[in-house]
Amino acid sequence: MKLFASSLLLAVCALAAPAFAAMPAQPSLKITTLDGKPYDLATQRGHWVIVNFWATWCAPCIKELPDISKFVATHPNVSAIGIAYDDTDPADIRTFLQKHPVSFPVAQVTMDKPLKDFDTPLGLPTTWLIGPDGKVAKHFTGPIKPAMLSAAIGR
Repeated sequence: MKLFASSLLLAVCALAAPAFAAMPAQPSLKITTLDGKPYDLATQRGHWVIVNFWATWCAPCIKELPDISKFVATHPNVSAIGIAYDDTDPADIRTFLQKHPVSFPVAQVTMDKPLKDFDTPLGLPTTWLIGPDGKVAKHFTGPIKPAMLSAAIGR
C-alpha cells in the first residue's frame, strides 16, 4: 500500500509540474540590440555563433566577457551575441558595457519576457554554441573558457 501511495504521489506531482516545450534543435533569434540594430541569428548561417546569457551583477559573467570577446576577435568563423538577462535599465547596461567593452552585439532580455526559442537559463552565465548549420552544437552552464569553445568547435 505504501508503494502504491508513493507512486500515486509521484504521478500527481509529475502531472502538476509545469510542462516546458523542448528548445528547438535549430533555434531562431530575432532581437534588437542595445544600440538599436536588428539581430537575426539566421543571418549567421555558415558561422559558429556564441549565444551568451549574462548579467551586470554576475561576477563569473563579467570575468568571461573579455575571453569571449577575444575568442570572437581571433576566430574569423565565429561570432557572438550577448544576451543581458537582466532587469536593469538599458542605459545602465550601456554604461556597464562602456567600462567592459565587448567585440560583439548585446541585447537585453528581461526575466518576464524570455526568448521564445531558448530555454530559460537556470543560472548565469549560460551559453549556447550554435553550429554553422544553425543547430545547437553545445550548451554550457557556468563560465566558459576559450579552450572549451575551441574543443567544441574542433579547433
